[in-house]
Amino acid sequence: MRIAVTGASGFVGGAVAEAAEERGWEVVRYGRRRLPGVTVWDLSAGPLSNPPEVDAVVHSGAHVADWGPPQLFHRVNVHGTEAVAATFPRARLVHISSSSVYPWWQPCVDRPEDPVAGRYLNAYASSKALAEAAAARHGNALILRPHGVYGPGDRTLLPRLMSNVNNNRLLSVGGPDVLHQLTSIGNLARAALAACTSDATGPVNVADHRPVALGGVLREVLDATGRSDVELGFIPMRAAMTIAASLEAMAGVTRRPPRLTRYAVSQLGFERTYCTRRLRDELGVDPVPSSFASAGEWIRDLG
Repeated sequence: MRIAVTGASGFVGGAVAEAAEERGWEVVRYGRRRLPGVTVWDLSAGPLSNPPEVDAVVHSGAHVADWGPPQLFHRVNVHGTEAVAATFPRARLVHISSSSVYPWWQPCVDRPEDPVAGRYLNAYASSKALAEAAAARHGNALILRPHGVYGPGDRTLLPRLMSNVNNNRLLSVGGPDVLHQLTSIGNLARAALAACTSDATGPVNVADHRPVALGGVLREVLDATGRSDVELGFIPMRAAMTIAASLEAMAGVTRRPPRLTRYAVSQLGFERTYCTRRLRDELGVDPVPSSFASAGEWIRDLG
């Protein structure tokens, strides 16, 4: 196989490219950052003029954030996906999307690959839904929807949660028993490579073997990073939403990102579990269980 990978200078794309090379595949890497072996491609600038011939392209390049100008998300995530589809019209397109396209206002309980929600709390989720539509127009596309991707190279999910430790206390939202079906970077990379050679189309949920309780995840990560003495606390959903709305209103004035957003509250405080039947039956990927035992080795910034 010869594949192209966008976002190859980042967390997900880099892991996919490495996993493909370990299989003996040839990989053409594209990314925002100038790194050895990576060709710089500003996705928002449009299609490439002389692209290489590849069998498949894994599109993981995106602007990911809870907060920011809608124009930026649309330019990178939507127009960027259109550019990738136009650059590789004959290749298999594997688009890395997000579980954020599901309704934010209710729990996801063993949720199958439903259509996108249609209304969102932030520009990121909205742009990912529009990017899915752009990918689908390619004609030979499979869309992967992971939730809470973590693992070596993660500088967003778990490091950000750990950065909230203050005075030997870690505050989260919801409750310790709220179930989440997170996605290890290994499971996502395996799914992406399986999608390159599959005939399946449409969206596919990607998640670990079984759900885990949020309190258990945080406790395991704290222990693995040498913070066993840190206590866990949880802000009830309604209160957290009120606080987040106030912080967002303030951010609209100060132009500084809020420390807590309604999007983050909805993603953490509601159950987020997913049906992975298509992942198993159609892509042939049997996901491994969640594990955070080695988190201390790859979490760099603990706040």
